[in-house]
Amino acid sequence: MNEIFERSKAASRQLALLSDEQRNDVLRSLADAIPSHTEELLAANQKDLARMERENPLYDRLQLTEKRLADIASDMRHVADLPSPLGKITNERTLANGLRLRRISVPFGVVGVIYEARPNVSFDVFSLCFKSGNACVLKGGSDAEQSNLAIIKLIHDVLTEKGVNPSVVELLPATHEATGALLNAVGYVDICIPRGGKRLINFVRDTARIPVIETGAGVVNTYLDSEADIEMATRIVCNAKTRRVSVCNALDCLIVHSAQLGQLATVCKPMEEKNVVIYADEKAFQALEGKYSEALLQHATDESFGTEFMDYKMAIKTVDTLDEAILHIQQYGSGHSESIVTTNTDNAHRFQNEVDAACVYVNAPTSFTDGAQFGLGAEIGISTQKLGPRGPMGLEEITTYKWLIEGNGQTRP
Repeated sequence: MNEIFERSKAASRQLALLSDEQRNDVLRSLADAIPSHTEELLAANQKDLARMERENPLYDRLQLTEKRLADIASDMRHVADLPSPLGKITNERTLANGLRLRRISVPFGVVGVIYEARPNVSFDVFSLCFKSGNACVLKGGSDAEQSNLAIIKLIHDVLTEKGVNPSVVELLPATHEATGALLNAVGYVDICIPRGGKRLINFVRDTARIPVIETGAGVVNTYLDSEADIEMATRIVCNAKTRRVSVCNALDCLIVHSAQLGQLATVCKPMEEKNVVIYADEKAFQALEGKYSEALLQHATDESFGTEFMDYKMAIKTVDTLDEAILHIQQYGSGHSESIVTTNTDNAHRFQNEVDAACVYVNAPTSFTDGAQFGLGAEIGISTQKLGPRGPMGLEEITTYKWLIEGNGQTRP
């Protein structure tokens, strides 16, 4: 493993010598190559899909399609078109003694990313790291092994064709030993970003000897306020829950004000058509009983709240006040994305001010928590921590800075 890490470290130094124009040219060439290699990428992906049950919630994350590959290529071109995040002066001053100080943005160096059944991450991470001058070491899950191998081969072919050291992106074996080696790659890997479920993120945070940016686990709530527009709420809740159930911005719990229980069946109707299992507390259960499929309606338990379902499942919690809704989010949320549906401006402002999460929405679904949707081109992850980057992480979030000091012979007294 150390040989791989050494190659990445050396490649990161060479990458720093490339101009932004050269990096953009590589990204555009790779984006152009994806459509012409779609058949082989999908064939490799099909080998991975064949080993997973279609009913598995991760199946959707694992699956590549012609459209998804086209979208990946489009996002990559967008990344190429974005301004370089490097060399920006973020602070500048001249001290009384004549010393001139400048703080400028620079790459981390080598970024390690550990992820599960998400082959699109291989493309996304490479494009963002390459654009920001970082080499990357990728550790994908065994579920996506064949897909990742095919993706990295294509990237390496384009890099070689462009005369760039292909070790600016390295793919580690899909083994537990490789994970351990990456988390202990002190002196080689500058920062590690896990993308996956709570278990993976906790393991990386608790085990790593290199710095970690915590991302991913999304226990997401939407609050249906007493003054919500029900037609709007119906669209928002269904989109947040069912657009893609396996992603971290998908809705897990609908918090409903007791004044809206009479409208709850209307809000839930589109989800019945998509076979969403609802775990309702007692008041919500009574409001839905006889109005929602008996086979899909179940009583909530303590475990229903605070669960990231990643499936066609959702909990419902009834509250009597906005304060109770905020308290529920405080107790069960993961700091990822939260939303309120309301026509009351004061309630909207209170919700945004008091809810502690990376992304807090008013009258919009949490499905928008995404780097591309935020105009970042793509994302390397959704950070739920408070130290450093928070929310969708694009180019600026994977740079650090250094101070440049210029003097004229000054000495410190």
